[in-house]
Amino acid sequence: MSRITPPVRELAVRLLAFETGENQRSEPMLPAAFQVCERLRPHLTTLMGQGGFRALLARAIAVAGADEPWLAALQVDGQGALEGWDKPEAQVKPKLLAEGGVLVVAHLVALLVAFIGDNLTLGLVRDVWPKVCLEDLHFTKRENP
Repeated sequence: MSRITPPVRELAVRLLAFETGENQRSEPMLPAAFQVCERLRPHLTTLMGQGGFRALLARAIAVAGADEPWLAALQVDGQGALEGWDKPEAQVKPKLLAEGGVLVVAHLVALLVAFIGDNLTLGLVRDVWPKVCLEDLHFTKRENP
């Protein structure tokens, strides 16, 4: 059911891995997908407003939920923050939690690519995560002349 391209999925995996590596703690913390969304939120809110960001994130969750039904427990609050990961229906095995995170972030990125294009999306990601390698990602196929 997923329409996530391999480069978009790879970008999501890299962002989640970066957040996981940057936030190593012994105590429980929010899943990496929540951290990625939180880091994107101020930039996207500036770009599209709070309501636009909330709608975009809610759509990413809804589409991702078609592949991972437990994601239906997640919600976007009035400020645009994700919530619900601690609800009983969202208590899943770490592997499912990780895959759900990849799906949410990948669908969020895919929606951004659809609305603002791959160049602006990659530029935004570079602004937020300047240390993440993006040079080998190509979201659109380029035809040979």
